[in-house]
Amino acid sequence: MNSHFTRQTLATASFIAVCLTTGASAQAFEPQDFAPQGKVECLAPADPGGGWDFTCRSVGNVLETLDLVPRSVQTVNMPGASGGVAFAHVVSKRAGEKQLLIAASTATTTRLAQDQFNGMSADMVTWLGAVGADFGVIAVASDSDFQNLNELMDALREEPSSISFGGGSSKGGWDHLKVLMAAREAGIEDLPAIKYLPYTGGGEALTQVVGGHITAFTGDVSEVLGFAASGDLRVLAVLADQRLQGDLADFPTAREQGLDVVGVNWRGFYMPADVPEEAEAYWVDALDTLYASDEWQQVMTSNGLIPFDMQGEEFEAFVNQQIEDIHQLSAEIGLIQP
Repeated sequence: MNSHFTRQTLATASFIAVCLTTGASAQAFEPQDFAPQGKVECLAPADPGGGWDFTCRSVGNVLETLDLVPRSVQTVNMPGASGGVAFAHVVSKRAGEKQLLIAASTATTTRLAQDQFNGMSADMVTWLGAVGADFGVIAVASDSDFQNLNELMDALREEPSSISFGGGSSKGGWDHLKVLMAAREAGIEDLPAIKYLPYTGGGEALTQVVGGHITAFTGDVSEVLGFAASGDLRVLAVLADQRLQGDLADFPTAREQGLDVVGVNWRGFYMPADVPEEAEAYWVDALDTLYASDEWQQVMTSNGLIPFDMQGEEFEAFVNQQIEDIHQLSAEIGLIQP
């Protein structure tokens, strides 16, 4: 085990753990300063079925239930370049739009950290907040010969080309990074030989795994629940520090199988740049209100999300720090040049 790598791998998770104890306060504003009018749009930078789509639809439903929006929240799917197409669209065409939310996650900061958004940077949008976090997962079809993570890693070590992984991020993205983290911990040295196939969303990758076209899925817990519940998928490992609770308690962790890997994926939102301050304040407060609601807490529990409540300036600082951390980690693994 590479202890230096482990420390860097867990640095972001440790930072998140600290943040769990520090809820962000809503910005001061008068409700009459801004209130959304008509339809609100939530842009999911992937096809239906993945984590960003889940974020838009689940948050949109609760915003409607809590009467934080006057009408519906419409989810618009815009796949491409692991969030890059949507990011470019927002930067170039949607500046100042105050009723547009864009789903984001650690996958977003990973691509920004690796300079994969064609010269665009984090300061070109407005970072609103996070409403929970999702642990990474590695899974196979229920009829797979692999019964646990170590068996999969052993096969990968013996013949890397015989195993294929699929996820909803591009090569080098967060889903790919999770596999490389686990393989590195398992002592596999030839990381570039590991086969990873990028899809436009987690849902498409899962379909390929269940259909027997690729060996294993790498993504997040919230993405696999339906397939696991139907008996189509076997979860080999959750990349969490300990077993999840409730209905998710049957999923083993990588750590309990001897691989000390934790992969935490926050789920949240950004807005276009140049939105009025009162509009930004409204949405920061709305996300804070949503997070504290019983309705959202139930969504979190049902989907295996862990507490992560951060909005406004604190969230922006976190995003910038995570980009720096992932940049260093990606250089160490060899995904980018130092």
